Amino acid sequence: MTLHEDAAEPRLTIDLDALAANYRRLRDLAPAAACAPVLKADAYGTGAGPVGRRLWAEGARTFYIARAAEGEALRAALGPERPARIYVLDGCPAGAADRLLAADLIPVLNGLDQVEHWSAAAHHGRAKAALHIDTGLNRLGLRPEEATALAEAPGRLSRLDIDLVVSHLACGNVENHPMNATQLAAFVEVSRAFPEAEKSLASSGGAFQGEDYALDMIRPGISLYGGGPFDRPDPRIAPVATLDAPILQIRALRPGETVGYGATYTVERPLRAAIIGIGYADGVLRSASPQGYGWLGGRRCGILGRVSMDLIAMDVSEIDSAAPGQRVELFGQNLPVDEVAAAAGTTSYELLSRISPRVRRVHVGGQ
Repeated sequence: MTLHEDAAEPRLTIDLDALAANYRRLRDLAPAAACAPVLKADAYGTGAGPVGRRLWAEGARTFYIARAAEGEALRAALGPERPARIYVLDGCPAGAADRLLAADLIPVLNGLDQVEHWSAAAHHGRAKAALHIDTGLNRLGLRPEEATALAEAPGRLSRLDIDLVVSHLACGNVENHPMNATQLAAFVEVSRAFPEAEKSLASSGGAFQGEDYALDMIRPGISLYGGGPFDRPDPRIAPVATLDAPILQIRALRPGETVGYGATYTVERPLRAAIIGIGYADGVLRSASPQGYGWLGGRRCGILGRVSMDLIAMDVSEIDSAAPGQRVELFGQNLPVDEVAAAAGTTSYELLSRISPRVRRVHVGGQ
């Protein structure tokens, strides 16, 4: 069978209506707070432009990205008719200020050096900025004592308009973890030094920890895109992204034969193997071998042997209708992304953001 060129490609289908439903669900968790989506890593691999435009239509006016280049791309995709507030989580490293100013991006300042870089760039009036206060994650951010001293130092912030202070939960994906309450208390205490600024602590997991964590703004990420807030499927969150790929060939295998590199799988009984046109170059994790699976004909199909760069073998012995050209789901409507991630020993964050550019994105649903 000769496949049409498009039909022979792996495909990631993004349901924008489901995305919008998840946004509304998250927004309703904290009705008194702003809901500011995180669109970093190209909206977790789903396409920041279409996602950002749909979320703007749903009422989102503030977005977060990680890199200045992501902010530039999002600003261009939204266009001048959508003047969003875009925060850059990397902040303002040395030499980045002019680029941030040119794209009207707001840095999340992560250290005293970044405060100085951004202050020096404020040539005309006070430059808007957010301030990141680390309360226990120990990645980026000022220590609480640094933030307090900065707020009390005469003139240190005179050229900046700190309109937002943020922190991030280390264990937000764990319900009722004691560190969450510890970080909340620490953040509330130190943020008193910035009484005019909005306060934001909760991402997806934090938003589900309770209203105390919502403060002035929540920053949902993974749960917008279909991942559960606690690294497991959650009935409150609709699946958004479906990854599928075509069967290229059906092979009849005999007992004693092996499958794939390293001959890690030995056939024990006669079986039918479907060779699927997708592999780790497309973002399917090699660690999915051999616990992983796909979905075809209303049932799961186990992976045979190792995931290779462009191909995966799956056992379709129980699916008589399996044939070249049929598409096998790797995650999506039938296989929750959190379950598939767990089978590969990772999280839905990595599974989604690893989908490579050579996988065709298809956006469905209203915009």
